[in-house]
This record gives sequence, structure tokens and C-alpha cells, in this order.
Amino acid sequence: MPIITNIDVMLARRKMSSGELAEKIGITPANLSILKTGKAKALRLSTMDALCKALDCQPGDILEYKPD
Repeated sequence: MPIITNIDVMLARRKMSSGELAEKIGITPANLSILKTGKAKALRLSTMDALCKALDCQPGDILEYKPD
């Protein structure tokens, strides 16, 4: 898929664990893992909002487009 998620990069920059992020944004660690690996078929704007607030970033810091 040409949409890449950079959640791991942002976690490393913020020195935050996946479990901590999942708790902050109110989703399960399993669902966060699906987002991180790019296996998610959709992403709610409310989840993106929570990610950006928790990671203090912009949506473009999390999502990246790389054509096949």
C-alpha cells in the first residue's frame, strides 16, 4: 500500500512506548499495532486527532504517501 504510517518514528522521537500511546489515545495495543503496521483499512479522524495531540505533531508527520 502506498500510504506509510510513521507512528514508530514519532514514538521514538517522543521516547514513548506503544502501550503508553495506546492508553493516551484510548485504543487497544492490538489496534495501535494494526495502525503502525499499515494493515488498517481506515483511520478515523478522531483517532488521528488523538494521535496528533499525544505525539504533539501534525497528520503529515504520521502519514506518508509513497507510490508503488
